[in-house]
Amino acid sequence: PPFCLRNETYLWLPVIVALLVFLSHRFLPKIEQPLLYLDAIGLGTFVVIGTGKAIALQTGPLGAVLMGVMTGTAGGVFRDILSNEVPLIMRREIYASACIFGGTLLVVLQHFSVANELALLVAATSVIILRLLAIQLNWSLPKAT
Repeated sequence: PPFCLRNETYLWLPVIVALLVFLSHRFLPKIEQPLLYLDAIGLGTFVVIGTGKAIALQTGPLGAVLMGVMTGTAGGVFRDILSNEVPLIMRREIYASACIFGGTLLVVLQHFSVANELALLVAATSVIILRLLAIQLNWSLPKAT
């Protein structure tokens, strides 16, 4: 069975967080684009989950990074489609490129035998920071001419 069904932490964590947000949303500080900031955290988290799982299944480096990108971006694509929005991955956003960076970093760190927990933390944090900087500084990908 899929790993999230064998280790239900992956199922319970989003349920608990969703309930906490639902119950406490009035008390949370008003931030301009909360969905984008929270999405950055999810993006970093799911990139390392997908990349790490692919590495554990002995996928090659490119396959591992691609699995991380797909794992990281799939939820946002579904969210945007259900919200009748153009998915962030289809815009000039620093989104999939942040996933590629984080997934590649994880592959490199694990290749050099960095402790697994540290490698996961550093890679996820790099995706989150890169995405948050892109949001704050209005970074975007160059347009092909």
